[in-house]
Amino acid sequence: QVQLVESGGGLVQAGGSLRLSCAPSGRTFNRNAMGWFRQAPGKEREFVAAISRSGGMTYYADSVKGRFTISRDNAKETVYLQMNSLKPEDTAVYYCAKGRMVVAGPNSHEYDYWGQGTQVTVSS
Repeated sequence: QVQLVESGGGLVQAGGSLRLSCAPSGRTFNRNAMGWFRQAPGKEREFVAAISRSGGMTYYADSVKGRFTISRDNAKETVYLQMNSLKPEDTAVYYCAKGRMVVAGPNSHEYDYWGQGTQVTVSS
């Protein structure tokens, strides 16, 4: 059983930065793509970013492209989401997810394990 643990969320002013981390417990995730999703109050969960097993391929939602960067350190078994130029509309609970394959995209069915989420709040 894979458990994913997110950290790094918090309260930040608009224009600020945060870096989220996701690490697994129980099993390695180095053979799989990884992704980040978010869910704002009253809204459906939406895709944010994904990274392939090797880290050579990344994919972003249009709303975060150019501001967010997904990366991974397989030696540390950690995935990161660097979030810059944050906006109030980025406020959400952010979830880390493990892909079923070595690459994954924006569809939630491509992921089979999810973390509990970390809250990101951006004040205006």
